[in-house]
Amino acid sequence: MHSSELNIAIIGAGVIGLAVAAEMAQKHRGVYVFERNRTFGLETSSRNSEVIHAGIYNPPGSLKAKLCVEGRELLYELCARHGISHRKLGKIIVAVDEDEFGKLERLCEQGRENGVDDLRFLSRKELRQLEPEVEGIGGLLSPSTGILDVHALMSFFHSQAKRSGAEFVFNAEVIGLEKTGTKYRLGVRDREGIQSVLARIVINCASLNSDQIAQLAGIDTSEAGYRLHYCKGEYFSLSPPQRDLVSRLVYPVPEESGLGIHITRDIEGKLRLGPNAYYIDNIDYKVDDTHKEAFYQAVKRFLPAIEREWLAPDFAGIRSKLQGPGDGFRDFVIAHEDKRGLPGLINLIGIESPGLTASPAVARYVAGMIE
Repeated sequence: MHSSELNIAIIGAGVIGLAVAAEMAQKHRGVYVFERNRTFGLETSSRNSEVIHAGIYNPPGSLKAKLCVEGRELLYELCARHGISHRKLGKIIVAVDEDEFGKLERLCEQGRENGVDDLRFLSRKELRQLEPEVEGIGGLLSPSTGILDVHALMSFFHSQAKRSGAEFVFNAEVIGLEKTGTKYRLGVRDREGIQSVLARIVINCASLNSDQIAQLAGIDTSEAGYRLHYCKGEYFSLSPPQRDLVSRLVYPVPEESGLGIHITRDIEGKLRLGPNAYYIDNIDYKVDDTHKEAFYQAVKRFLPAIEREWLAPDFAGIRSKLQGPGDGFRDFVIAHEDKRGLPGLINLIGIESPGLTASPAVARYVAGMIE
């Protein structure tokens, strides 16, 4: 590091940290990004469904809902302008019985309140016409849901930030954070040992570790409601001959801790099932092969043609959730901590789905706080 006095320190180079860095560097000098891994986006950002969400799932007025809808528009624009691989495939949420159809109606109403204006119901016949292999009494079609190449998006944010003068420091873990006068002193552990740097503004985008960073700054995370819970999601891939089973994303009606095991496809056309959702204490990315049966049974409800042997373990990701098992909805925390006596510290905590979709909008939101 050239200088031990920085203007803005961003902790974490996942998709959110990268988007924030790209936004900040356009307006401010002296932006530094500290990432404990050897490069950007190796954790949550690269272990997900790569979906551009429309903005259906979150309560109206929440940051999750607003930033998802705004982020979706920004993302499609960004991808088109900069040649980032993406496809507006559309998505169908399938109702298997009357009870589920009732839930779909409520979901549709919520989506419309959030500003998703292109949702439409499908009869059983229309469902069959669009997706001949999918079985249900009806569905909800979201034409503006899509997929993108997350790595290409992150590479874009990274190079945009660097072009604007941001500096990235990899293999650098922030292990200390304290207010000193009008600045913050960061203890950064790198290959050489522990360095001490001063920054005027600190933006905590540390995802899975964002609550620990807040704690370093002296915030009681339990009292503030910042304690994170790790929720694991696994994926199984379908063997290549089955890649044309469906042409869109197909989801069940959502459940408590996630959106339910759904069928996604990536930019290469590979079909995956997932993710499931269960809480864990320690981070590990192994896929438990014994979960294959549960995946098979979950998807067979709306895709009767599926065969067990088509499924192979693929990868797993971990969501940093503010709500623990059985808790109600929790929104993103994007907070300037001046009320806690920490002006210049901005915490982003619990940025899980739809964080990827929301990323460019989150960056603008943070920039607005700093202005």
